[in-house]
Amino acid sequence: MSMEQVAGQWKAKRILKHALQSDKVSHAYLFYGPSGTGRKAMARAFAKALFCTSGGDDACDHCLECRKFENGNQPDLLTITPDGQSIKIDQIRELQRELAYRGSGTSQKVYIVERAETMTLQAANSLLKFLEEPLSPIVAILITDNGQAVLPTIRSRAQWVPFLPFSANEMLQSLVNEGAPPTLARAAVQLSSGLDGAREIIQQNQFAEIRNVVIQLGKESLTRFTAGMLTAQQQFFKTDLAGETQLMLSLLVLWFKDMIQFQAGRQESIVYIDQLDWIGKHAFNRPIESWIACIEHTLEAGKKIRSNVSPQLAVEQLLVNLQEG
Repeated sequence: MSMEQVAGQWKAKRILKHALQSDKVSHAYLFYGPSGTGRKAMARAFAKALFCTSGGDDACDHCLECRKFENGNQPDLLTITPDGQSIKIDQIRELQRELAYRGSGTSQKVYIVERAETMTLQAANSLLKFLEEPLSPIVAILITDNGQAVLPTIRSRAQWVPFLPFSANEMLQSLVNEGAPPTLARAAVQLSSGLDGAREIIQQNQFAEIRNVVIQLGKESLTRFTAGMLTAQQQFFKTDLAGETQLMLSLLVLWFKDMIQFQAGRQESIVYIDQLDWIGKHAFNRPIESWIACIEHTLEAGKKIRSNVSPQLAVEQLLVNLQEG
């Protein structure tokens, strides 16, 4: 994967491509931003571009070094991850030994430190000495959720590269490009703050099934109360879906939000896009205030469950509240 193929993050791409194009690559970079924004994918893509022999502002994907990288055969790329809850000094010392002695015929070496904020003080100080006296051409890429949590002396010696949260549309497009079903992707991006989380939701074996139950419940809860009760019992609580009550409620909130979106004329924002015809026929059956009340009732049911109320009892009470409006 090249940097251009990494989803979004135009600002990070601009910084890194400019460094390559101008031949002013820093000896250390701090990739900071929330999880799920492509930090690790960009770190690997940037490393690949550093090894690439084409001399451009991104990996060419064709040269010998690019092919070696894609085949996992690049020994001069090293990655450190926390050992338990932290990155320890022995890991940094081992990294330094590896970088001092390892060679494969190419002069470039790159190391990636994931969750850099978890380095112990001793590990951070050891890495600091390495950053202060870089053995060119070695490039460090430090990845963190919070740049301010990294040792100040390390922060000051690294080029900061920001990673911003994806918009829902950006995540949706990325997931669809990866082959995710659009109907599932539209819901997943609303339930997650990042691509990684959205992918995990879609990959749940029961996600599509729960979504189908929610569609049926959403329809029946408004017009066929008894049927809604039976659906909740027979298709949810008496099946292996019962352990996912909070996910079911989150999807139900999106169903009621779609009614508001339709009334507001924002059809492009509707999550249950495959139910657009039904939504169009029923969205105006209640005023927006009533749909907001439905959302509030659903959120309240989730709170009750977190307070150890029986999930089935909480959902049955919710259905009563939804029927009453």
